[in-house]
Amino acid sequence: MTQPNQSAPQDHTPSNLPVTVSIVVPAYNEASVLAAFHSRLRLALSPLTTETFEVIYIDDGSTDTSFARLKNIQAQDPSVGIARLSRNFGKESALSAGLELAKGQAVIVIDADLQDPPELIPDMVHAWRHGADVVNMRRKSREGESALKKLTARMFYRAMNWLSDVPIMQDVGDFRLLSRRAVDTLNAMPERCRFMKGLYAWIGFHQVVLEYHREPRHSGMTKWKYWGLWNYALDGITSFSTGPLKVAMYVGLISAFTAFFSGAYFLLKALILGDSVPGFPTLITAILFLGGLQLVAIGIVGEYVGRLYHEVKKRPKYVLDDVRPPTGAS
Repeated sequence: MTQPNQSAPQDHTPSNLPVTVSIVVPAYNEASVLAAFHSRLRLALSPLTTETFEVIYIDDGSTDTSFARLKNIQAQDPSVGIARLSRNFGKESALSAGLELAKGQAVIVIDADLQDPPELIPDMVHAWRHGADVVNMRRKSREGESALKKLTARMFYRAMNWLSDVPIMQDVGDFRLLSRRAVDTLNAMPERCRFMKGLYAWIGFHQVVLEYHREPRHSGMTKWKYWGLWNYALDGITSFSTGPLKVAMYVGLISAFTAFFSGAYFLLKALILGDSVPGFPTLITAILFLGGLQLVAIGIVGEYVGRLYHEVKKRPKYVLDDVRPPTGAS
């Protein structure tokens, strides 16, 4: 059925088939890998005979044949549900949609590109059954990624943890398990500018870490470009820290004190020794330096104001175009 201009999920799971584990799979232009991913996922779930599953695919406004492939998968597997967003809202919104649609007592988030092995799901469920509310999957290696991307990722996490009051685990992506109370807490957060990695850490609860080796993409190209990663980093920093505002203030104070004492020094030097005040080049350099600092500070403030602007409009995080619920759990 089609539900335009709507973001609130409905209960799609039949009451006589309670779901213990939901698998949420955000996908954007992943037509080439969906069949292989689902086949491998079903094999990975087969040892968990005591659990009932649903698999919720979130099509984030794909422009290829992803939605058609997902409909074919659903026709063969009644535990599969599909939600298509009305356009590409971004991965954070797709994750939010999946968490709101999932009905399991535990929810596992995994990408469709097969970089994160679904064979680790039994270990994640085991940790949840033994009391963990959040099972974080830490990457010991990141195959198929450039040295530049690995370096910038390390720099981001270090900067983030230096600025933020909430420590964010390094080398932990969206691949993780969340208990029902953790999911309900995340769903209760009304913010629109969502940095999910920070929200996972912010909710607290009992968290454990499992390590694994991340594989290269099964096929296709990553959808994350460096400009998008830069904007994503800004979202994370501004969502969980006011540190940049403080840094801008401290730099401004240091610049002001430096300018004051430099001016006093040159004035006294001119009065006592009769030397002329330094000329035009020095003046221009000082003006450009201070003007640059002011523009940087204004830009930092603008990033925070822009996010406030998005929040106060209270638009939905996503819009569902089509929802095809699972007809049963397996």
